[in-house]
Amino acid sequence: MRRTWWLAIALCIGAAGAQAASASPRLCDRPSLLSAQQQDRLLQFAAVARRELEASGERVALVARSGIDLSRFDVRYSHAGISLKASDNAAWSVRQLYFACDEGRPRLYDQGLAGFVLGTDDPSVGYVSIVSVPREAATDLERAALDNARALRLLAADYSANAFPFSVRYQNCNQWVIEMLAAAWGGLDDGEALRARSQAWLAGRHYDPPAIDVGSHALMFAGAFVPWIHYDDHPEQDRYALRFRTSLPTSIEAFVRAQVPGARRVELCHDERHVVVHRGWEPLAAGCRPGPGDQVVALD
Repeated sequence: MRRTWWLAIALCIGAAGAQAASASPRLCDRPSLLSAQQQDRLLQFAAVARRELEASGERVALVARSGIDLSRFDVRYSHAGISLKASDNAAWSVRQLYFACDEGRPRLYDQGLAGFVLGTDDPSVGYVSIVSVPREAATDLERAALDNARALRLLAADYSANAFPFSVRYQNCNQWVIEMLAAAWGGLDDGEALRARSQAWLAGRHYDPPAIDVGSHALMFAGAFVPWIHYDDHPEQDRYALRFRTSLPTSIEAFVRAQVPGARRVELCHDERHVVVHRGWEPLAAGCRPGPGDQVVALD
C-alpha cells in the first residue's frame, strides 16, 4: 500500500509550495526545511536552468522537475509546467496547475523558476527537464498559455492525482499541460467543451500514456479516504487489472518529440557538488553522474 500511496501523492500535490498550504494532512503540503547551504545550491541550480532557457532562443518551454523519489516505478519526473519568458510574474515563471489543499480544488499558479526548483523533495539530488520547440510551435504555445481566459477554461473543477487522460471528470497538473498543448497546436477555438476537444485531438494523434501497474488494491481503498485520489474516471478493465493510465512529464515529452520535428531537450541534475547539463533525449544517468559530452558546473 505504501508504494501506491507515494505514487499518488507525488503527482502535483502542493506543487506551488506555500500557496498550497493546508492545516489538513501534512502529506498534502510537504514543506521541507532547507539549510542555507541547501537553498544556495538549489538557487545555483535554478540559475543554470535559467541560462539554458535563455540560450534556447525561444520564449516558452516545457519544464518538469523531480519530486518524491519514484525510482521504484521507473519515474523520475512527477510535475510539469510551462515556462514563459513573457510571464507577468517574472521572466521564465512556470505556469502550472496545483491542488489547493485548503480549498480542495485545482488552481493555476505562476511560480518563479527558482521556486519551481525549490519544490523538490530531496535537496541533495534533483533533476529538471527542459523541452524547447521550433519557432512556429513555440509562438502558438506561448500565445495560448499566456491567454488567461483560455488557460482557465482548460482547468477542471475537480482534481485527481491519478486522473485518466481521456476523461473530463478530473485533471492533474500534467493533464492540464498536455491539454494546453492540444488547444494551442490543434488550433482549437474557445467554444464549448474545449477540454473534450483537446482530448479528442490528442487521441487522434496517438497520445497514449503507458499504464502504471499499482500492484494491489491499495489505491482503491485510498480513494475512499484521500480527496485527491479517484478511480471512477478510469475504464473498468483498467481498474480490474489494477493498472492506471495518467499523464506524466515523460509521456508529454514523448508526445512532443513525436509530433514536433526539431523539438530539443536539455536535462539538468545536481548533487551536492555539481550540476550536470545533458543535451538530447536519452536520460541522464541515475545519481547525477556525467556522461560523455555532458557539461559539468561546479557548485560553490
